[in-house]
Amino acid sequence: MKYGAHLRSLVALIIGMAAINVARGAIDAPVSPISLETALADAKALAAIHANMTVMRIEGVSMLPYFGEGSVLVVKKINAARLHEGMVVVYRNRFGDTVAHRVEGRVDGGWEVKGWNNDRADTTVVNGSNLIGVVYATFDSSGPAGYAAAGNGVQVAMAAPAM
Repeated sequence: MKYGAHLRSLVALIIGMAAINVARGAIDAPVSPISLETALADAKALAAIHANMTVMRIEGVSMLPYFGEGSVLVVKKINAARLHEGMVVVYRNRFGDTVAHRVEGRVDGGWEVKGWNNDRADTTVVNGSNLIGVVYATFDSSGPAGYAAAGNGVQVAMAAPAM
């Protein structure tokens, strides 16, 4: 009997520690010792060997802990008919901003998307007319320092609050 009580206590402790780490991860951006310049070069090299891929850098924190400021994405063009729940897409919203968010589900006219840390879905539905592509790869870097110099010529995708 004592063994079962100890086991339950241990499981509760492990779950509590995991919850703390998840909460901490929602605040902290993924950071790598790799510079932004290196992340961009690696992403460009990957995109160059595959058809229909582009490189974008991230501004914002709505997709933490998966990616945020300092991350570089390789985005692959895809037909909107191939989208499904859970994919991370890059699209142009109704304000003309380029956004990277997660597909939540099918709705009239396309797909509802939402930033991982946002409390509500975006107001723009993703469909064939505004879809840029899906996130194929993510490269984390040492952070956003040097964005202006390193990011010249690289399109920006926002990971931002729902609009």
